[in-house]
Amino acid sequence: MTELLIANLAPLMFLALVVLLLMGYPVAFALAANGLLFGFIGIELGLLTPALLQALPDRVFGIMRNDTLLAIPFFTFMGLILERSGMAEDLLDTIGQLFGPLRGGLAFAAIFVGALLAATTGVVAASVISMGLISLPIMLRYGYDRRLASGVIAASGTLAQIIPPSLVLIVLADQLGRSVGDMYEGAIVPGLILTAFYALYVLGVALFLPKWAPALPREARTLHGLALLRRVIVSLMPPLILIFLVLGTIFIGVATPTEGGAMGATGALILALLNRRLNWSLLKQAMDTTAKLSSFVIFILIGSTVFTLVFRGVDGDLWVDRLLTSVPGGELGFLIVVNILVFFLAFFLDFFELAFIVVPLLAPVADKLGIDLIWFGVLLGVNMQTSFMHPPFGFALFFLRSVAPSSTFIDKITGRKLAPVTTGQIYWGAVPFVCIQIVMVSLVIAFPNMVLSRIHHVPTSDEMNIQIDVPAPDSEAPSIDIQ
Repeated sequence: MTELLIANLAPLMFLALVVLLLMGYPVAFALAANGLLFGFIGIELGLLTPALLQALPDRVFGIMRNDTLLAIPFFTFMGLILERSGMAEDLLDTIGQLFGPLRGGLAFAAIFVGALLAATTGVVAASVISMGLISLPIMLRYGYDRRLASGVIAASGTLAQIIPPSLVLIVLADQLGRSVGDMYEGAIVPGLILTAFYALYVLGVALFLPKWAPALPREARTLHGLALLRRVIVSLMPPLILIFLVLGTIFIGVATPTEGGAMGATGALILALLNRRLNWSLLKQAMDTTAKLSSFVIFILIGSTVFTLVFRGVDGDLWVDRLLTSVPGGELGFLIVVNILVFFLAFFLDFFELAFIVVPLLAPVADKLGIDLIWFGVLLGVNMQTSFMHPPFGFALFFLRSVAPSSTFIDKITGRKLAPVTTGQIYWGAVPFVCIQIVMVSLVIAFPNMVLSRIHHVPTSDEMNIQIDVPAPDSEAPSIDIQ
């Protein structure tokens, strides 16, 4: 019996973690408690030594010394300040006027602004809540289908998940041991293509179901000609400057992602000051939320470190390796199985939990199969984006539900009674966009160059041919070729 338990301790440990998570225990504490429990069981069975657990303090201090993780509070703080600086409101109003004459114009505006907010804030909650508060009432006022309006807003907000400076890309880069800058560069093209697919879907709805996405009536278009052009330029300048401060400096090598986040946070404070929105109440709220989110991430990371240390101690990494490398189809079979697994786990776990629990188990196997880990990280990032959109547990749907009208309300402009947005309408509105994201996952697998073409790899030892000339005592100095 003891030998059977020792041989199957790794799968039992993983199963126990799943049970704890399904019982509703907080992820950080479930990971740490599970790791410690099986660590003591392993010691009692003679499979582990107490010295293994003595490595935990060093690992925890290693997390605290990780400069890359500093980017998380910087980008979170920047997003929260921008959410209240008035930039999103100005953008949505202006771009809505620009696209207003087109059928589906407001939906196009939401997608465009969602992409811009994603490239400046990197925080899904800030994007979804901002657009839900500002653009949803306008869409309902002018007769947009509630499913289309809800789906567009939720999906556009989740672009902050994959378009840099995404928080999940920072976490994935840290877990995969790769550069955040490379992860950002690799994610740009898939993020833009995904945005284009959202717009194509809205175009299809506007063409075949015109009543779902009407154009703005003439009386609602208050800006025309040169006045509209000047307004567009003025509204676009702040986010474009912020995008350069954050992403431009990272890509040209002037700043690290952490330094870029610091500059972005400073730029957000300046914008809020210029818009006369900066006050102590806003600062206190932003810093409080930033501290909570950062603590949440660090606690999950510490818990996952405890779990991973013990899991590898009981040969869990070998168990996962054997399990996944035996999948038929080699590399392609591995990718299909992994993406199906991540897709279904996203019904129950958010992206932080997936990144800290699942990715450390998958990365060594992917590396062993010769898969580029930057490409693998971007692929998982696109897949994990569905965790925000999955009915019934998608966080973007929860964020939208919190600001969407849940009962009959009076429109402030027209004075008409408008029907509420039901939870079912929000869920059904998300389904087409989840399908689009699945198509995007398939395209990233089929065309890896959309990620890898922008990344400058440092040649490995296998790719280098180094010649070293060693002086010899005689006149002829032999050459040593190192392949």
